[in-house]
Amino acid sequence: MSRISDAFSRKAFVAFVTGGDPSLADTRRYIRTIVDAGADMVEIGVPFSDPTAEGPVIQDASARALAAGTKLADLFDLVDVLRREDGLTVPIALMTYLNPVHHFGYEAFFARAAEVGVDALIVPDLPYEEHDEVSALAQRAGVALVSMIAPTSKTRVRMIAKDAVGFVYLVSSLGVTGVRSEISTDLGEIVDEIRAVTDVPVAVGFGIGTPDQAARAAAQADGVIVGSAIVRIIEQHGAHADEALREYVSGMVAAIR
Repeated sequence: MSRISDAFSRKAFVAFVTGGDPSLADTRRYIRTIVDAGADMVEIGVPFSDPTAEGPVIQDASARALAAGTKLADLFDLVDVLRREDGLTVPIALMTYLNPVHHFGYEAFFARAAEVGVDALIVPDLPYEEHDEVSALAQRAGVALVSMIAPTSKTRVRMIAKDAVGFVYLVSSLGVTGVRSEISTDLGEIVDEIRAVTDVPVAVGFGIGTPDQAARAAAQADGVIVGSAIVRIIEQHGAHADEALREYVSGMVAAIR
């Protein structure tokens, strides 16, 4: 997990893309572009037919990737290529739901994740009370099973945070993913609760889309996670989003630093 620690040695910008949208070749190129623009970590969303935590932008991207035939095995191959052929050294997280992991097979999933160089796994529909078995497999494979803490978790923040590895994913707003005009959650209060029990870095996600929002979130946490705004750029430009992504990511990185 040293790659994750290295990423959070400064305010970290974590960029989310949906794997296979609009194609696997485009995803590979866009990840390289995003990293070249300054992203410290990449989160690859595994397309799924029922992404309950996602808003319309990422739901539509997932549908496009599935229609293009993207499968979980393809994304493992993509990570392998990014590591071996492209020399990508930033941490890579997979974001998926339990169903694809179950169908792939838990032990096979973590074995392949470790083999190709996946650093972290984010599973929005894995309840904290049921995470022990998955966590044990992840730990043996050297993959960080990331804890998610939402505003509704307030009374359980310390309980969840004390077991966190890699980084804590702090959900900024109630509801699904998507850019919001305003983030009203008292992030500082929740971050203080987390830091009372762990020194694992805290990254804020859900709803962040502008440089100002990113700067304010990063001032209270160790990094920010941006997904829908990036996925929307890809939706708008299709296979020609390189320059728009480079400009957007470089601007967001500058804002949090």
